[in-house]
Order: sequence, then structure tokens, then C-alpha cells
Amino acid sequence: MKSRTTSRKTKTRTIVLLGFEGAAALDITGPHEVFALSSRLALGDSVPPYRLVLLADRAGPFRATSGLSLVADGSWHDFHGQADTLLIAGGPDMTHVLGNRKLLAWLRAMFRRTRRIGSICTGAFALAEAGLLDNRRATTHWMDVERLTKEYPTIRVEPDAIYVRDRNIFTSAGITAGMDLALALVEEDLGQKAALAVARMLVLYLKRPGGQSQFSTRLQAQATEGRRLASLLAWLAEHYQESITVEAMASRAAMSERTFARVFVLETGDTPAYYLEKLRLEHAARLLETTNISLDVAARECGFTGREQLRRTFQRHRGITPQEYHKRFRTTGANTKDG
Repeated sequence: MKSRTTSRKTKTRTIVLLGFEGAAALDITGPHEVFALSSRLALGDSVPPYRLVLLADRAGPFRATSGLSLVADGSWHDFHGQADTLLIAGGPDMTHVLGNRKLLAWLRAMFRRTRRIGSICTGAFALAEAGLLDNRRATTHWMDVERLTKEYPTIRVEPDAIYVRDRNIFTSAGITAGMDLALALVEEDLGQKAALAVARMLVLYLKRPGGQSQFSTRLQAQATEGRRLASLLAWLAEHYQESITVEAMASRAAMSERTFARVFVLETGDTPAYYLEKLRLEHAARLLETTNISLDVAARECGFTGREQLRRTFQRHRGITPQEYHKRFRTTGANTKDG
């Protein structure tokens, strides 16, 4: 543990982490560890790069949804000072947070005097309820992107991003993505060398390959274990690049096409064709994020009939062309969308 790295000489930045009773512990401890380790690795600097402050409804212990007790340094009610960065945690039940008008007003006030503000996972709903994400791009946990889209229609939700930057507002995907976001903020503040040193110590990617879609459809398949389609979905996850018809899927599942279609929607929420299309699209997105292969090659490797089908699929699911998607990801890193 003797690794040291020098960071850009700078004043100490105050990072405020906002938690609450029932928050996801890792939404808080993950980013906290990234920033704290950045300071520990920069001990040779004249000043530590970060000062961390954990706030909650009141100073003292509060319990995360896992049962872990965390200790807040103070109450957000009493915090009227300056902060460089404010990050709000998420949790499985944000009702208390979203219904707290005083807290939402405090978030709006902090936004006006904070260099940057962000959220981890479902913390995006607090920023949305405070009106801070109106007409901006954002993301959240893949299980909640549809709800965020429906409840806050002015937000342009990016379902596949690990984190999204829209000017000075940052939103991140589910739970561990908060560490990806924190690493990106460290890189912005202290440079790539400092961020890479932290990533190495924590055994993390500095820029995680792929978007959160790599977890969604495949986890959806895992959720069917023990059910009628488990074997088929596991097979599809390995063979989606091949030419596969609904008839062939029904045959593999040993069902009539009519029964198969009904069971498939019941167990996955998607039609067979749509599910297969999502698998192919997720592979295509990863290729566009991490390589410079042509659209013809990408289409062929993912099981599309050609670049035109790939283009139509991207337009239908993402609202942009594959070329635009590639440009955004390759210019800002494989794990983020920056605006």
C-alpha cells in the first residue's frame, strides 16, 4: 500500500455526500472511498485534494437499506456553506426524499452555489423532483429508466449510459456506477494519472467497457432461472449473432408458436423478436463504444442483416444513428455520455 501519485496542485475541494435513512450504502461508501483514496494517494501534495462531508437529515448515525449504520457529519438543514461537488445517494424507496419539500428547496439552493451536482442510481429522482433535470439528459439504474422517463417527461433519459454529464449535472446508473462517476470526477480534477492510480488500487476499470445494457437483458435472462424459458434464454445469449427465427425458438422451447409467444411475453415482458433485437443491439452498442469497426462489420457480427437494419434499430431504440452513437462514446470515453 505504498503507491503514491502526484496530483495537480490545487486547493482542497469539499465533496458533500447526501444520504438518508434507507439509502443504498454503496451509493455513499463507493464514491466516498474513491475520493478518500485520492487524498491518501496524494499525501505528498501541499494540501489534500478532497474534504469529504456526509450529510443526512440529522447528524449522527442513520441506517442504510442493507442494515449498515453510517454516521453523518452533519445535517443538511444546517449546511449553508460552499461545496465544490454535491452527490445524492439513491435507495429502493425514495418516497421520503421526494416528498420532503424543504430538502428539494435545499438542493435547488445548493445547485446555485455548487460547481457541480450529481446523483447515484435512483438519486436521480431527487434531482428530477427538484426540477434540476428539466430539459437535460440523465440516467439511473436500468430497472428505473422507464419510470424516470414516464414520471419526468422533460428529461431525456439515456438508458444505456454508466453515467451522463449534462453541463454541471452528473447522473449515474445503478449503485456501483457511482464509483465510475467518482473516478471520472477525480480524473477531471486531478488528471488521468491520479484517477488511474485510484482505479488500480480499487481494482476497477478507469473507464468501464460497455454500458449498463450489458447487465439488463442478460440479468433479465437470469431472472427466469427455474422457469420454462431458462434454457432457451441462456442459449440465445450465446447464439444471438446467428440467423434465428421465432419458429426456431419455439421449436427449441418445445412449444407451439402460439404458446411460445404467450409464455415468452409472460416470462420476459418482451416479444421473442424484440428480445432478440435487444441482445443484438446491446452487442452493437458495445462494439461502437470500444472499437472503430465499420457499420457493415458491426451489423454482421451482431446478427443484423446489414447496416440499414442496424441503423433502423438504433433509431428506434436510442433515437440516434449508429454513427452519432459511436461519435458520442468514442469522444467521451466508453462508459459515459457527455453533453
